[in-house]
Parts: sequence; structure tokens; C-alpha cells
Amino acid sequence: MSDPRDAPGEVSTDRQPWWHRFRPRRLGLRARITLAFTVSAAVLSILLAGTTWALTRENIVNQRQSSATRQALRNGEVVRPLFAGSTPTAEQINESLTSLQSDSPSHSLVRTPSGRYYGTSAAYGRAQVPGSLLALVDDGQAARMRIAIDGEPELLVGVPLTDVDTIYFEFVSLADTQSVLESLSASLFGASLVTTLAGAAVGWWASRRTLRPLADVSVAAEAIAGGRLDTRLGAVDDPDLGVLVTSFNHMAQVLEERIDRDGRFASDVSHELRSPLMTLSASIEVLSSRREEMPDASAQAAIDLMVADVARFKQLVEDLLEISRFDAGAARLELSELRPGELVTQAVAWSETPDVPIELDSDLAGVLIRADKRRLVRVVSNLLDNARKYGGGATRIELRRLPTGILIAVEDGGTGVPPEERELIFDRFSRGAGSNRRAGSEGVGLGLSLVAEHVALHKGRVWVEDRPDGEEGARFCVELPVAWDEVLEPADEDVP
Repeated sequence: MSDPRDAPGEVSTDRQPWWHRFRPRRLGLRARITLAFTVSAAVLSILLAGTTWALTRENIVNQRQSSATRQALRNGEVVRPLFAGSTPTAEQINESLTSLQSDSPSHSLVRTPSGRYYGTSAAYGRAQVPGSLLALVDDGQAARMRIAIDGEPELLVGVPLTDVDTIYFEFVSLADTQSVLESLSASLFGASLVTTLAGAAVGWWASRRTLRPLADVSVAAEAIAGGRLDTRLGAVDDPDLGVLVTSFNHMAQVLEERIDRDGRFASDVSHELRSPLMTLSASIEVLSSRREEMPDASAQAAIDLMVADVARFKQLVEDLLEISRFDAGAARLELSELRPGELVTQAVAWSETPDVPIELDSDLAGVLIRADKRRLVRVVSNLLDNARKYGGGATRIELRRLPTGILIAVEDGGTGVPPEERELIFDRFSRGAGSNRRAGSEGVGLGLSLVAEHVALHKGRVWVEDRPDGEEGARFCVELPVAWDEVLEPADEDVP
């Protein structure tokens, strides 16, 4: 047998490449705008900070090296006369080196004509002079080189004193320069971070401002979907967004007019059908009252069928009239004080299944609530009719007190309602795919939609679920809100 998924013209959606499972979720429009501003601000701030740091570093280092070189040349000229005459002693050389003036921390080193080295510190001696620098200075060329001594940056300047066959070296500390550069880099990094955060903030503000009209469109669309067809968007100054607002308002206006026209049509048709239906119903009742006088059994059966169809037709017209009132916004609650237990008991007694067991919560005994009695009776009746037509009959009715209201539940013994149809069955003219498999299919799919309308008018909710006892069947639940702190609890003697 061939796989139906391989049928021509059909594409299977349950076979996706394995890498699709690892694809990241697409960001929303607001997140993408904010991210774009953030990335742009980060890139610009990094470029500016990098350029600023490079130029500033070059300028500071060059100035520091030039200053150190001038200082070394000046000190070299001071040392030169010491070797112009007789050979100085070690004490004279050390005293001369110690007396040298310096604008920054430095150490001096001298190589005498005899090749001996004298310095102001043992840590700054011959071993710290690179051979490449020494070779340049030996050739009579002043040179400088950045080195590190004990992890500290130093600038070594070598000055040849060729006329006295002497070389003067000066180690100038670059620690202060490095500290300045580190402070500068930290400041630039902080500035880049602040700029990036500012860009993110501007992006969030810009995205919010840009998408605010779309948010208004979303709110207006939700309002229209909720039944407020007169919802419109306010005028905007932006010419680009003005086209969207105008188009949306025009669409909403056309939709409202179309729904009103359809509602008026259904109402007019229902009213026009009501008069001949009443005449036809009266005529059928006359024939039904004399059916025993008809000798032909087929005529009697025909009259029975006509009576059932007229009753069904009459109920359909009444349901259409009720729905037209909801569509026109003319449905209003007529609140009165009632006892939930008595209301459910009477609704069951008036239904076609008066023997359904009722389970009443003892906490509701004698409690008075304010609700529309006619609509609640219609809710219970429609749920019982739905159970009779599609669920094999109601098996139990439960009335229970909740912390925020009351629960009315009707259970049946049918095949249940599949999860994918549990919202669909409350739509108009929808009975669900499983209704054709259950007993009785004379309904047209308006009963449960009217239940939803009546319950929504009470600001409640209705849903269907599986039976809690695990048996096969469906459980239709209606939850009605009740402000218990405003309800007067009756005395025990008033409990029926």
C-alpha cells in the first residue's frame, strides 16, 4: 500500500532536515532595530576609540622619546669635559653621574676609554645594554631603544662621545607613560561601552516609537476581533504611516458595514420566516390533534415527521433571531436574584431528559446570586440537548461553588470531543467532525454557539474536557463569576 504522504501534488511537512532543529529563533522587529543601533554604535565607538588611542599613543610616545633623547644629549655634554683631560677616578665619575639633572626617573651609565662601565645603579649596567644598540653607538651614531628591565618599560639612549672615546648611556623610565596610556585605554573603553549602551537605548526608543503605530494597529485588530467593530485608529502626522492608518480604518469600516448588512439580512429573514412558520405550526397542530381520525398509517407517520420538522425549524428561527440580537449588540442581561440549585433543577425538569441525576454543592444551598434567569436556563437546556443529540444523553449534572464563581458541568456518555475540536464546536454551524459518528445528528450547530454567547454576556467562560472519572464521554463546563463578598448568605431555615 502506498504512503498517502507520497501522493502527487502534496508536500510532506513532517520531514525536515535535521539542522532545522538547531536554527536559532528569528528576532522580533523591535529587537532587530535595537540590535542594529547597538551594533552600529559599538562599531563606531570602537573605530573612534581605536583611532584616538593610536594617534594619542603615538603622540605621547614620540614626545616622551624626544624629551628623553634631548635629556640624554644634554647630560652627555655635561659628562664630556670629565674625560677631556686626565683620566678621572671612579669617585669623580660617580659624583659626576649623580649630579646630572633629569626631568624624569633615569639612570646613567658611562663606558670609559679603557672599556670599563660606571653607573648610578648596579641594576642598570653593561648587561642591560643590547648588543645591537652598542654596535650602533660604537660606530659613532646616537641611538635609542625601548627595553624592559624587571618587567618595567625603559628607554635606553646611547650617546657617543667620539672626541674623548667615551659612550654615555641613559636609562629613562617609561612607567609613567605606560600608566598614562593604560588610563587612556580604560577611559576609551569606558566611553565605547557608554556609547554602545546609549546606542542600544536610542535603538530601543526609536524602535518603540517607530512600532507604536503597529502596536495601535494590533490593539485595534484585537478589539475588532472581540466584537467592537467601531474601533478606529487615530490620525497621525507621519505621511508614510498615514497610508496605513487610512487603509486600516477603511478596511474596518467596510468590515463593519458588511457584518451589519449580513446581520440585518439574517434578522430580516428570521422575522419574515416567523410569521408563515407560526401559521404552519398552527396548521400542523390541528392536523396532529386529528391524526387518530386518519385511517392511513402512512398519513399519521407523515404528520409526525411534519410536527418534528416544524418544531426543529421553529427552534432554528428562534436561534437565528437570538444570534442576530448578539450581532447587533442589542443583547442585554436582565439580572434578577435566583438560586442556582433551583434554576438547574427546573431547567432539567423542563428538558427532554428530566431524569438526569443532579449533584448540587451543599455550599450553594439557598445562596442567591444575580444573573439572567432566561439565559442561564437556555444554557443548561442547550447543553442537555447537545448531550442528547451527540453524546448519547447526559449522565450527570454537577453544580459546584468555586472561589470566584460557580461551575455548571454536564457530562455525557458519548465518544467525547477530540482536543483539536474543543474550540471549534463552539463556532456557529459547527458540530465537529465527530458529530456524525454519534447518535442523533438533527442539530445545525447553533446550540453551543449560543451557550458561548450567553456565558460571555455574563463575563464567564465555557469549555469542554474529558470526564474526570476516566469513562468515555465529554464534560461541558460553564464557569460564571460571582463576587461572593457581595452575596448575602441565607439563614439555615431558608435553605430549601
